[in-house]
Amino acid sequence: MAGKKKDKKGMISTAQVVGDNRKARFDYELIETFEAGIMLRGTEVKSLRLGQCSIKESYVGPKAGEIWLFNANIPEYQQAGAHLQHEPARPRKLLLHKREVNRLLGAVSREGMTMVATKLYFNDKGKVKIEIALAKGKKLHDKRETEKARDWGKQKQRLLRGK
Repeated sequence: MAGKKKDKKGMISTAQVVGDNRKARFDYELIETFEAGIMLRGTEVKSLRLGQCSIKESYVGPKAGEIWLFNANIPEYQQAGAHLQHEPARPRKLLLHKREVNRLLGAVSREGMTMVATKLYFNDKGKVKIEIALAKGKKLHDKRETEKARDWGKQKQRLLRGK
């Protein structure tokens, strides 16, 4: 599945999206997004190339002054031998610039924000990237407002199609 995304110059490029966390947009108000590299083993990359991944239950957090991805499920690659396999839900280190790490850790500790993994994809160069967002949790009434706005948008589309 290929998604379209605009780069800094406004050009549309294609990126192969492997995992998407749609629930994050509903549960959190996404303030700012960051693109990070991710440290993977060879069998994990091969499994991702087959489109096998789940980041719905995953979370991003600090560990020893670095940013890590916890509980992301990348299933074992079936064609590899037993001694080459990886652990499916192991913690994975995210690769960010020091300035970005400091900004994320500061926002989490001072402003009470959280870091959420929103998308796992292959960029144009074939590298695995993860999009993480700095987010604030929504209250129940905010979630209801979001749902009402989405339903009204769908109703508008139906009405416009009918004319």
